[in-house]
Amino acid sequence: MAAGRRGAAGPGGGTTARGLRSPVAIGLGLMLIAFNLRPALSSVGPLLPGIRAETGLSGALAGALVTLPVLCLGVFGRLGSPIARRIGPDAGVLAALLVLAAGLALRGLGGLGALFAGSVLAAAGIGIVGVILPGIVKRDFPDQGGLMTGLYTALLCLGAAAGAGLTVPLERVLGTGWEGAMMAWAAPALVAALAWLPFVRARPAPAAGGGGALGSLWGDPLAWQVTAFMGLQSSLAYIVFGWLPAALTERGYDTVTAGLLASVSALAQGVLALVVPTLAARRRDQRPWVLVVVGLPVVGFCGLLLGPLAFAWGFALLLGLGLGGCFGLALTLIVLRARDPRTAGDLSAMAQGIGYCGAALGPFLVGIAHERSGGWGLPAALYVALGLAATGFGLLAARDRTVLPQ
Repeated sequence: MAAGRRGAAGPGGGTTARGLRSPVAIGLGLMLIAFNLRPALSSVGPLLPGIRAETGLSGALAGALVTLPVLCLGVFGRLGSPIARRIGPDAGVLAALLVLAAGLALRGLGGLGALFAGSVLAAAGIGIVGVILPGIVKRDFPDQGGLMTGLYTALLCLGAAAGAGLTVPLERVLGTGWEGAMMAWAAPALVAALAWLPFVRARPAPAAGGGGALGSLWGDPLAWQVTAFMGLQSSLAYIVFGWLPAALTERGYDTVTAGLLASVSALAQGVLALVVPTLAARRRDQRPWVLVVVGLPVVGFCGLLLGPLAFAWGFALLLGLGLGGCFGLALTLIVLRARDPRTAGDLSAMAQGIGYCGAALGPFLVGIAHERSGGWGLPAALYVALGLAATGFGLLAARDRTVLPQ
């Protein structure tokens, strides 16, 4: 049983602290946090055509706007493990949520400078939270890691769907342009921070210790395989977040319908994001799941880019199911391939920190491929190649082994 569930009293006294450590309370807090980890990313794509029309944003800068936050997930995600050690994982999550809310608010102040700076700040908060959460799951739910990973991944996908589908309607309801629609997403992030505050008070930070074990994982091939799978499947997802609405608009859909298709796809992610971690954690070998969850988004995305428009909703469903399963499996592998919460935190920092940096190349390359080819055939081919690479590394990472820090 993890320390967080033993009922040891925190600074505020026995009963309250024990109540806050209950699995239900912790789980609800994690779900609320998870919902806020994707609207900052998925809300940009539906507004991108309007932003470009209003500001004259070039294709290259539009690609940078899509790519930069993904790169920041990796760059700032590397800070998650040191922050958790210095101030505690609970306080680290709270601080990162406040950074996320500040970035979301900054995006809506107007102008491209604020938009880019706010996107970087929001992605920094998301990257730090994302790295810390697997360690919290390993600590507080040692026997239900698959279930909890599935639940918060499903809520994360719900947040992505909300960002993709509600941002354009928010823009029209608020009547404040794209700036107000982007700023509105700061509100639920602040709510999540307030909900998590009691856990920080009930569980004080540990004494600052020495250096972490992250560097020692760099010599472990399995850690690199988990990292590669995390990065490649993330690249598949962020290509969709950044370019699917624009691709659908070019194929003849209006911005609202394009956003709804992207939202349906994101909403469908929650299904396999919940099912795959729960079932995969029951097996010692997760390789069969790799073939399923990577194949679905490749078929779905290529179908949306090149297939008959009459089947667009079906392709969107396949795409969402696959991406949700990919992300859920990637997070589950981090938990399963680690022997203890500390190693899980270090592996999470490595897999997400390095993986997201590599994932940022995907949306950037798709933007270049589309601009140079003038169509979506070359981007589709690139997506297939990334899917094949994700399958290869996923099959290696899904074997029944654990990383061995050296």
